[in-house]
Amino acid sequence: MGQAAKSARTVVISGVPDGVLNDDVMSDILVIHFQKTKNNGGDVEEVKYPTMEKGVAYVTFEDQEVVERVLQKNEHRLEDRRLPRYYALKVTPYCENVFSSVSSVLNMSVFKDKFVLEDLIEELKKKNTALTFGPLQSNGHISVQGSFPAIKLLRDFLLLKANSLSEDKNEQSKSNQSPKKRQQKHRLTRETNKFVHGAEGEKQVVILDTDIYHYMKHFFSKELLTNTDVVISDVTDGDITTLHLQRARSRPDAGQVLRVKEKIENQSMKLLNSLRKERIYLEGCTRDKKKYRLVCESVKSCYHKVLVIPYDTHIDVIGSSSEVFQFTQEVNKKLQSLFQKR
Repeated sequence: MGQAAKSARTVVISGVPDGVLNDDVMSDILVIHFQKTKNNGGDVEEVKYPTMEKGVAYVTFEDQEVVERVLQKNEHRLEDRRLPRYYALKVTPYCENVFSSVSSVLNMSVFKDKFVLEDLIEELKKKNTALTFGPLQSNGHISVQGSFPAIKLLRDFLLLKANSLSEDKNEQSKSNQSPKKRQQKHRLTRETNKFVHGAEGEKQVVILDTDIYHYMKHFFSKELLTNTDVVISDVTDGDITTLHLQRARSRPDAGQVLRVKEKIENQSMKLLNSLRKERIYLEGCTRDKKKYRLVCESVKSCYHKVLVIPYDTHIDVIGSSSEVFQFTQEVNKKLQSLFQKR
């Protein structure tokens, strides 16, 4: 069977206990688990463990039907006499493991005049249980980690609230009235209305996963990010990139900014559901790291829809599930061949 079929026969296993047993032993335990009938399993072709992600393994079956059965099982409990206890595993299709966890630093200092920041953070924690919050820093910054959609929702909410407070402040300065406590509470629907239609549609903000933004900038720049009617500037903060959209002064169509925003958001959601990112860590000396980059560049010529982003310590590979799978497999084979020749 071809490599494309291999990606369809592969599942992603998260929750694998890290550091409990030797990696080879853990791979054997995973094979046994996913071959058992009681786990809806079948013949296992390959187990890839460890991987670039802690506690994550890839299991490839000989038959694609086994993937469907394994995914239908509600609970996978990894049990073996060599393990100190059982471990709950999460099994997902290979293509679903896309930008599942991102981190961002939020600047909460803008709210310090209106709220007790500690109380506001506690309220956000209760409403956003899928996110992990770090400690609040003295400068009002706080780190947040979780899925991109959850972080985007939180950042959207805070942008709306900050925008609303700014408008209230302007109104108060005009009327010379002291701040009212009741002004601290705004309905989200009211804030949304203010934000979306503020300044007659002249300015809009779009929050994107940084990797999605890189991919869009590389492959969709002409269709989405290059527009003579709208000026787009970007601010990248780790895993999150914020786009600021503003109407060009010489253009009369105020609705164009909103249309561009919707177009970018729609495309980003499509990519979020279809792209996968794999990270290749650079090991060895400077010369070895250069080989990693050269191999990636040579392989990339065969994968026109794969984006390769080199960093000092690793290389990120972004593309469709099947292409990224094939790309990393081919890179690994070439690297092994190179290092074996030394």
